[in-house]
Amino acid sequence: MASASGLFQCSDPKTWKRVSDMYWEVVAAKGAKQKKLLELDRWYQEELPALIGARPHKSLTSEEMVKLMEWKLTRGKFRPRLKQLVSSNAASTVESCTRKAFQLLPDVSAAIEELCQLKGIGPATASAVLSAGAPELSAFMADEAVESVPGLFPIQYNVKHYLRYLEELNKKSEALSKASEEAWTPHRVELCLWTWKVAEKHCPELLESLGDEKERPAKKLKTKQ
Repeated sequence: MASASGLFQCSDPKTWKRVSDMYWEVVAAKGAKQKKLLELDRWYQEELPALIGARPHKSLTSEEMVKLMEWKLTRGKFRPRLKQLVSSNAASTVESCTRKAFQLLPDVSAAIEELCQLKGIGPATASAVLSAGAPELSAFMADEAVESVPGLFPIQYNVKHYLRYLEELNKKSEALSKASEEAWTPHRVELCLWTWKVAEKHCPELLESLGDEKERPAKKLKTKQ
């Protein structure tokens, strides 16, 4: 069981799995005051990865990049100027830049630097692009997830800080994969950290129920991360 101070220090894959299974409940709870959040999050977590993966070369369209920014701003801090900046990028530039970024992987640093050439795109948004198309190599730089990792607060929105965060999530995903029969990715770890942090604020009763479920067999649910 994770401690009251947070999930990151927990090494029990069953607890992480239960938190993972809570994700959509927590999104819905947070989205009670942000009506578009659930719809946008379904699009980002499920539809966008399928669209990216179906292309001969992974990339995003201009419309997808704008919608991704809308998702990010709805999920976190709202900065309307960013959406305007992202919308001002030429469609051909967005497509070529995102395609090149995915081709630069597994060099995550180089991929982020490439994406940051687009107007309105910083390391956090760049990480969201990479996570949508390569969740096994990257994770979204969500404030709630970064703050959950010891030693990474206060957050600095630069590539160096992101790479420190990603390194910790890689270690955690590898440890959870070894300790369980499931494949854990950095993106899935990030989603769990976000779930825990947001649940503490919006639906703490879900976290309290983890102790009650300790003796119950874990539900076998398909995961997309």
